[in-house]
Amino acid sequence: MADTETWSLQIDADRIAWLVCDTPGASTNVLSAPVLRDLATQLEEIAAKPPAGVVIRSAKTSGFIAGADIKEFLKIRTPEEGYELVRAGQTVLQALEYLPCPSVAALHGFALGGGLELALACTYRVGADDARLSLGLPEVLLGIHPGFGGTVRAVRLIGVRPALDLMLKGKPYKGSRALAVGLIDELVPPSELLERAKARLLRSPPKATAPFVDKLLNLGAARPFIARQAASSLRHSVRRDQYPAPYAILDLWQRYGAAGAESYEAEARSISDLMCTPTSRNLVRVFLLQDRLKSLGGKSPAEFRQVHVVGAGVMGGDIAAWSAFRGMTVTLQDRSAELIQPAMDRAKAFFDKRLKDPAAAAAAFARLRMDVNGDGVGDADVVIEAIFENADAKRALYAELEPKLKPNAILATNTSSIEIETLSQGLKDPSRLVGIHFFNPVAQMQLVEIVRGTGTQPQAVQNALQFTRKLDKLPLPCKSAPGFVVNRILTPYVNEALFALESGIPAAVIDRAGKAFGMPMGPIELTDVVGLDVSLHVGRVLAGALQRRVPEILIKRVEQKKLGRKSGEGFYVWQDGKPVKPESAQFAMPADLADRLILPMLNEAVACLREGVIEDADLLDAGAIFATGFAPFRGGPLHYARERGIADVTARLEELARRYGERFRPDPGWQQFSA
Repeated sequence: MADTETWSLQIDADRIAWLVCDTPGASTNVLSAPVLRDLATQLEEIAAKPPAGVVIRSAKTSGFIAGADIKEFLKIRTPEEGYELVRAGQTVLQALEYLPCPSVAALHGFALGGGLELALACTYRVGADDARLSLGLPEVLLGIHPGFGGTVRAVRLIGVRPALDLMLKGKPYKGSRALAVGLIDELVPPSELLERAKARLLRSPPKATAPFVDKLLNLGAARPFIARQAASSLRHSVRRDQYPAPYAILDLWQRYGAAGAESYEAEARSISDLMCTPTSRNLVRVFLLQDRLKSLGGKSPAEFRQVHVVGAGVMGGDIAAWSAFRGMTVTLQDRSAELIQPAMDRAKAFFDKRLKDPAAAAAAFARLRMDVNGDGVGDADVVIEAIFENADAKRALYAELEPKLKPNAILATNTSSIEIETLSQGLKDPSRLVGIHFFNPVAQMQLVEIVRGTGTQPQAVQNALQFTRKLDKLPLPCKSAPGFVVNRILTPYVNEALFALESGIPAAVIDRAGKAFGMPMGPIELTDVVGLDVSLHVGRVLAGALQRRVPEILIKRVEQKKLGRKSGEGFYVWQDGKPVKPESAQFAMPADLADRLILPMLNEAVACLREGVIEDADLLDAGAIFATGFAPFRGGPLHYARERGIADVTARLEELARRYGERFRPDPGWQQFSA
């Protein structure tokens, strides 16, 4: 049997063909055009002389196939070009489905997007039963939907309810869930994967299909009712004009019911149109920005086995818990065991919830221990200070820590507002201090700011970047400056919302404007969630450094101990963890409200770029998306400014400055940015 560049084919003594994907020079297989062409060649050879069955597997230890090659999407300029690419992929997978012999996908690690679509075209699917197994159709996260037959085969195999869940949410299924819904036929020990896949071919049991109830729901009379329910649910989270792909999935299913050749044709036409929408272009951009942040860890000689965290409050305790969750041994220090115990309790609850296996949860908890005396400092590869925001207290702590540190250990601060130059003043070696600024809640927030002072060693920064990647977070390198990047650009957005509130615009109307733009949460609700005291602290830091005004309404609420969700009341009253928003439909939303909220962010982003707080516009956009939730379908604040037009943005800022004050005056950086 002849091998191609990306696929090898061997026939064993039992006439079982072993078709193995192994893209040269890559750690992960993707379903690129060359991989599909090579697969088509191999399938032609198999069809010409059929074996008893075909096992399809990956030679990569990382997983099966990660999906289509996203970079190929960037070359598509018209829907027709997209259609040609998609139909070519559909044709190859149809050849796999209609082989004159059974086939089985032996799945380990991940099978995502096009990788799972390939597996769906096989007769059977067998999965390796471990924590890494992840099967999904996440195309909606790129503003598209499955295009190689996935919208059809998923419904036929597992039924409309789980298929829509898999496609509309874009979240992958783990092994047990995949087995329960019928996405895989067997879940087997990893060491037995290939043996069990072959055995299934030799037995050749009947091919699985959707449950009877789902077949009834797929009938023409039922589809409009189910589609309306699903669309109603979607509208609570995404708007059709901003994120059209989930609605396109529903439209395809309602019209064609995953039946007939026309359903594949319609799928190809639909995804081809979506590929060329601004939403998809921008979500692909977000995906590539995420890849860039992941690559910043690079290579470093440092190893991170032990972490010591000082400060067992919410941030320090959660940083310690996350580090233990990621496999490191962690010591957590505070002034007494009583102060540390709540963090230990939270960590145990987190491990129990996140790690379904009791043994794995117990092992994670065993990696985290109390350390009132700070005995773990001398053995730690990373020491993170996470005490309260007071420069004198932090410097006093560093004076105790520095003599105990290993020579190459990272000394980091989780400060959210104090500049590195201020904190490093008392150190014998100030060049070793670096900011590693996590966001709350630590387990959910992907982004971590890596903050360098004027004298911070480049190696200390690189080590911090790599440590952040070991935590499976996205590092954003930036210069020490007031508010760093994220708080610097977010604060004007929040402040302007509060100025609008002071002027008499209801909080719910302001929040509605933010969400209508595409923000995940309105600015008033966000302030309540973050904590009014936290927002006030950051606001005062920036006000002092940048000559800004802090909204009086924020100061007064904090004085009244109305701190937001954590105290039960802030700008909203909170019940059962949710804000009570008074009816405000009768209040007309001011035409300029969205621009009042959003353009100050853009203005501050340009100022950060002009001052060199961050290296380039793409990194700033990434920080805004992954930390503030800036509308992903818009591609980031500076990308949005370019798409809207710099002249339009600056003209609008000038207009707002005349109407509301100098805080809207366009930053000088717009001239450089537009050059």
